[in-house]
Amino acid sequence: IIGMFFQDGLTGSAWGDWSLYTDSPLRQAAEVSVAASAFESELGVQAPVGFFDPLGLAKDGDVDTFNRRRESELKHGRISMLAAMGYITPELFRFDALLSPTSGLTFAQVPNGLKALSVVPAAGWFQIILYMSFVEVSGISERQDVNYATPGQFGFKALTSDDPAKKKKKLNAELANGRLAMMAIIGMFFQDGLAGSA
Repeated sequence: IIGMFFQDGLTGSAWGDWSLYTDSPLRQAAEVSVAASAFESELGVQAPVGFFDPLGLAKDGDVDTFNRRRESELKHGRISMLAAMGYITPELFRFDALLSPTSGLTFAQVPNGLKALSVVPAAGWFQIILYMSFVEVSGISERQDVNYATPGQFGFKALTSDDPAKKKKKLNAELANGRLAMMAIIGMFFQDGLAGSA
């Protein structure tokens, strides 16, 4: 009955003709899938979902914009994989050393999770931000591609193979693991903020 109310609100009749409803989300989804078919053979298109673009960001078929977004996805995925491991590692292992000799802070005194943000001294944050800035800009001057033609290639090759099928499998795994890590680290942040521990 809820479906009939919904259809009646959209088309004017519970038994209405969908062709009269030109703003149908179903019609828009079909248009997006036709435009997005330009990217059906790209890395990251994996079963069972296939090409997943629920917001229709790739519906215009602009290759340069797609490559820029793919580069952002790869970078955020890689950072999230490191962040997820960094979030878990202090639960298992800590250095037995001073973190900040000037304040007498040891690694063992730093709590896990988001609570660590308030313990790290200002000089430590300065070093972290300085290193992040260096990493962010270090590869920019060395890039030779135009408009992100080779997204995710920052001057080192960790995932390589002479066999194109193996290389594609490894790169697809990197994208899938990066996507999972982005969800995982956000979940850990949320759980830590809500419950006080991830």
